[in-house]
Amino acid sequence: MKKILKDKTFLKTMLTLALPITFQNFITSSLNLVDNLMVGRLGEEAIAAVGLANQYFFIFMLCISGINAGASVFMSQYWGRKDIASIKKVVGLGSLLAVIIGLIFTVVALISPSFIVSIFNKSTDVIRLGSEYLGVVCLSYVFTALTFNFATALRCIEKTSIPMLVSAVALLTNTFLNWVFIFGNLGAPAMGVKGAAIATLIARVLETTILIAYIYISKSVLAGNMKELFSFSRDFVKMIFITMIPVLLNEGCWGLGSVMYNVIYGRIGTQAIASVQIATTVYNLFMVVIFGIGSASLVIVGNEIGRGDKDKGYKYGKKCVMLGCIVGIILSLGLILLSNQIVTLYDVSEQVRIWARNILYVIAFIMVIRVYNIIIIVGVLRGGGDAKVSLAIEASTMWLIGVPVAFIGAFILKLPVYQVYALCTLEEIVKGVFCLRRFKSKKWINNLVEQ
Repeated sequence: MKKILKDKTFLKTMLTLALPITFQNFITSSLNLVDNLMVGRLGEEAIAAVGLANQYFFIFMLCISGINAGASVFMSQYWGRKDIASIKKVVGLGSLLAVIIGLIFTVVALISPSFIVSIFNKSTDVIRLGSEYLGVVCLSYVFTALTFNFATALRCIEKTSIPMLVSAVALLTNTFLNWVFIFGNLGAPAMGVKGAAIATLIARVLETTILIAYIYISKSVLAGNMKELFSFSRDFVKMIFITMIPVLLNEGCWGLGSVMYNVIYGRIGTQAIASVQIATTVYNLFMVVIFGIGSASLVIVGNEIGRGDKDKGYKYGKKCVMLGCIVGIILSLGLILLSNQIVTLYDVSEQVRIWARNILYVIAFIMVIRVYNIIIIVGVLRGGGDAKVSLAIEASTMWLIGVPVAFIGAFILKLPVYQVYALCTLEEIVKGVFCLRRFKSKKWINNLVEQ
């Protein structure tokens, strides 16, 4: 900690980047928490339905996150070289991919919402409610993808406060409209989970409109015309895709593994998946600081490597990891102290509360190792353009250790859901060993824009 505090340049850059990103992530997670709390008033079937329907959104966001994470490697390194023209091309390519993927996921959800929800749970009520929610909320996917693309670009050029403020507006809008449409206030009909979906759709459209309007009205460096955004060559696209595809596959492998976990939890029972959804929402709220540090780490490390200073990139990467682990210890203690109070906010059965609290204790126990892995993979290795090895580490540990162990615990040993969740943490321990070895090797440092 003393080394971190002595380096004023690093500390200032980290705080400037990480704090707004953290607040934005907190706002986004709060939006999900508000949705969960409000929908939770409708019963366990409703909260399970919305949680399972959002597993499809989770897969969609993994695709978008993978594309933007791959693009952010180049944007952060281009920003280190102050190559504005190339940044605009990356933004244009990201926007095009965002619209295409958003439309694909929207069309599939409109055609077969019941089938999607039934993958995770066989309860008739859960499938019906989940289909109502998914059939409306999928209309927001294109807007969400565009917002994520431009917000990522703003972060890479060290303009992090604007996405945070726009997300705050979206949160307030979504919360107010939830109150109106879910419960039928201000003369509106009480629409339950469908009302929650309508509120989310309106909030996402507003969020996208404000963000893009700001970029062009303020004449940001991202405000390119059609030629500047879309005049990229085939070689340029190929160069971006060489890094983007492994990052996308990385997100996809991790995401599909997470979905597989939820399939396993959902097959244990409705109470099991409800407890996991509660614990996951709370966990995400605690992890906003870590993802803020991870996102800032990518920009900090990428900028230094883009400038050609590889030694400084390594040194800053090490400090990012150290800072993340210190924060992880604090978050772990906070989660242990607050878990019982948090789960009592939900209007669910005592069994669901007990399981959710136990899962939160497991999360607290493994927190520091999980934080270490996130900072290394999401921040440092990606900032250094080391996409292929990150993919290998993530895919091998999850699919060769985590998923098989979860299957054995749930269906062969028939353990309670919180014990199955605990078994899955073995994946994080093995992953941490691989991450440490890769980081210390320095083979992850690649100046992609110089090449």
